[in-house]
Amino acid sequence: MIKLRFSIEIKAPKEKVWDTMLSDETYRQWTEAFSPGSYFEGSWDEGADIKFLASKKDGDPDGMMSKIKENKPYEFISIEHIGIIKDGKEDIASEEVKKWSGALENYTLKEKDGMTEVLVEMDSVDEYKEMFEKMWPKALQKLKELAEK
Repeated sequence: MIKLRFSIEIKAPKEKVWDTMLSDETYRQWTEAFSPGSYFEGSWDEGADIKFLASKKDGDPDGMMSKIKENKPYEFISIEHIGIIKDGKEDIASEEVKKWSGALENYTLKEKDGMTEVLVEMDSVDEYKEMFEKMWPKALQKLKELAEK
């Protein structure tokens, strides 16, 4: 796996950025960059299971099955991806999933002089690198717009 890094500076306290990032209503807005109709089910609590899903016009949602590996409120959250959901069916054992199962997606927030830096570090397989390099800047820009309101 490769490690990808993305960051943005947001003119808002880290508490506001954190809440904007993880609250249901605003999460749905900034994650549109990844998939229209994005939402989550579950909890951001450390050790909790969480599903990242996208609505589809026909059929059950697709998405990822994950676990919150670590949560230090307003500072750091680590998500471990463990499987996929395709047409509503969970998959943790296919060869496709085994390529990246255990991948981490980490968010670090650092506040200084009224600005909060959001640093995203994520494990990825090489085939998704280009896709993430297009999506993440758009998603972080939307997060910035929402948090700076």
